[in-house]
Amino acid sequence: LSDVKYLKEEDANRKTFTVSSTLDFLADRNDDGAVVSCRVDHESLNSTPQIAMQVLEIHYTPLVKIISSNSWPEEGQSIILTCESKGKPVPEPVLWTKDGGELPDPERMVVNGRVLSISFLNKTDNGTYRCEAKNPIGRNSTEYVLIVHDVFNTLLPTTVIPSLTTATVTTTVALTTSTTTSATAISTRDPNALAGQTGPDHALIGGIVAVVVFVTLCSIILLGRYLARHKGTYLTNEAKGAEDAPDADTAIINAEGSQVNAEEKKEYFI
Repeated sequence: LSDVKYLKEEDANRKTFTVSSTLDFLADRNDDGAVVSCRVDHESLNSTPQIAMQVLEIHYTPLVKIISSNSWPEEGQSIILTCESKGKPVPEPVLWTKDGGELPDPERMVVNGRVLSISFLNKTDNGTYRCEAKNPIGRNSTEYVLIVHDVFNTLLPTTVIPSLTTATVTTTVALTTSTTTSATAISTRDPNALAGQTGPDHALIGGIVAVVVFVTLCSIILLGRYLARHKGTYLTNEAKGAEDAPDADTAIINAEGSQVNAEEKKEYFI
């Protein structure tokens, strides 16, 4: 506060007094919205003083600041520059310039209110960009220096992926019987899954062995019965002779009848 002045007036007829107080100070934008109060104390007011308040409304020129969306712009990228302006009254739409002149490439440099968007950056975009705002109190501006950097290539560390070795396990099982029947089981599988899949192979091999044994036994039984039924003495026509064939038959039959507890003999012609 720079100065406070008081003024007192007296009414001789009514015996009243008027007291005035003036406050003089240099205001700035920080005082905008501040509340100033004046308080009066008098014995006739008992314990309740009289207070008057006033909210200050300070007009000031705009404050301007540029905010960038990209702290390290590279070629091919985009950047957005936002011009923040604060003033009272509210500043008019801002004005964007580059190196003291108009924006050189309106197709890539698009202004939308307080925002300047530049796409597909290249080295020609390097320069000083200015944002200017104004209101009835005055105008203000700020600058932003844009430097477009080369594309930064980062070499990623080489990651060595261990090679996967595939092992092939081949199991051959051969079963041979007297009937020259053979069964061969060849199994090729992932060694990682070998331990958990051996059960079904054993079952298959066991089934094949059972079938082979059953067929072999049946063959032996049938062959034995066949040989038993056709057991006897066999003579050819050449051995018997053409003329004495009937006598030979008779002699054989008689000999068979005369033998007691002898094995049965049969004659077949071949």
